[in-house]
Amino acid sequence: MDTNASNANNTNNGDGASAGSGALRANAVGAAGIVFFVVAAASPLSAALGGSPAAIGAGNGAGAPGAYLAVGVVLLLFAVGYAAMSRYVTTGGGFAAYVHEALGARMGRGAAYLATVSYVAMQVGLYGIFGFFADVVFGQQLGIDLPWPVWAFLAMVLVGVLAWFDIDLSAKVLGVLMICEVVVLLVVDFAIVGKGGAHGLSLAGFSPDTVTGGALGIALMFAFASFIGFEATAIYSEEARDPSRTIPRATYAAVLLITVFLVFTVWCFVVGHGVDTVRDEARHSPDAFVFTLSSRYVGAAWTDIMQYLLITSFFAALLAFHNTIARYLLSLSRRGWGPRPLARTHPRHRSPHIAGAVQSVVGAVLVAIFVAAGLDPYTAVFSWSVGLGTLGVIVLQAWTCVAIITYFRRHRTGLGAWRTLIAPGLGGAGLVTAIVLALRNWDVLVGSDTGVSNYLPWIVPAVILIGVLLPAGAHRTSPSSAHSLDRQKATWTQPH
Repeated sequence: MDTNASNANNTNNGDGASAGSGALRANAVGAAGIVFFVVAAASPLSAALGGSPAAIGAGNGAGAPGAYLAVGVVLLLFAVGYAAMSRYVTTGGGFAAYVHEALGARMGRGAAYLATVSYVAMQVGLYGIFGFFADVVFGQQLGIDLPWPVWAFLAMVLVGVLAWFDIDLSAKVLGVLMICEVVVLLVVDFAIVGKGGAHGLSLAGFSPDTVTGGALGIALMFAFASFIGFEATAIYSEEARDPSRTIPRATYAAVLLITVFLVFTVWCFVVGHGVDTVRDEARHSPDAFVFTLSSRYVGAAWTDIMQYLLITSFFAALLAFHNTIARYLLSLSRRGWGPRPLARTHPRHRSPHIAGAVQSVVGAVLVAIFVAAGLDPYTAVFSWSVGLGTLGVIVLQAWTCVAIITYFRRHRTGLGAWRTLIAPGLGGAGLVTAIVLALRNWDVLVGSDTGVSNYLPWIVPAVILIGVLLPAGAHRTSPSSAHSLDRQKATWTQPH
């Protein structure tokens, strides 16, 4: 941050920052807005339509609801420590900020690089699947026949424009889209319950024998992938109203909402198809697995609506990931780990507009490479990219658990062993198990066991090593971040 920018920051323009300060807009978003961002990134509709058939068909069949519940418990344990530490690390940076505070600058840089690469991979994969379904749905329903890359690039432009403005605009758009996609699935869920399912309502999906039957590891792996995105709550700390309270509330709310929604929905899918036949249905017709239920229990018109909302669900996830990545790039640059221009914010909207523009260019280049290579948008662009992103985020979550435990061993806060040691320790153990499952079942996760896809997991340690081993750069912290650090030090000994 240069001297002029620092001085400019001292002149308040009424919103907690001034033009040229490089600071994001303070007090711009509340807990509800952050929840919209992170739940939209988890993309409940696409997770239910895309992840549940794989978890059921290739995984543990009717026991899939129990697998999703187990994953939700692990991530709630993770959230306990994550939310506790958010009271003391209120600067932006998400995972990287936590790892940096606890384990040092080099480790923090490695975490920041991995987070950026992982979320960029997730977003590129989502551009592929957005283009694929837009081509199918708009082509069949409206007769608009455009190649999938055209749809992907159109989405890229619209996402970039929305993210250019105040974060509140993105939060409102995401709120509307997220409510629509949740409602369209809940209507199907309640219709299944109201009609008693295929053979009556059954809780067999939660019985130990059913849950542990079949390939439980594969079901758990796809369940973990369905939750990716909720952990980004801390990236909005600088823009949150009263971050020491807002971020913990948003984190718990996001995990609980996603858990309850996915567990209930997957259970409804199981009873809708029938406990004894659901696995075969998921194996033989994964693409029609949910649409069949919608048509059977609600009607064909509702299925058409669901197809359109699936596209908007992917778009919402793209917008949420774009905002997350832009803030990671801004955080990197503030600390001297990236090009300095990326640390600038828009003089009026206080958005990380340069970081967002660079991110759009990077995304466009990567999508263009996939297109030039002639790779399929579903089986390659989506599956490979989201598989890599999922592995990277789970590694970051486990790494953050270590950072949380280390941080609270060094700073006595009076929060107690449950929040500072036991919960993050148990959550970390569950996340390490998820990493092992992802690596052991990599071919299932990415839908391929040959060629380039086999080498994708090596990107994770390579990116970490680049961040850790590069010569230490100049450490720069924005005025707003420095203020937050001073506030943290003053509160380490205060009970909460």
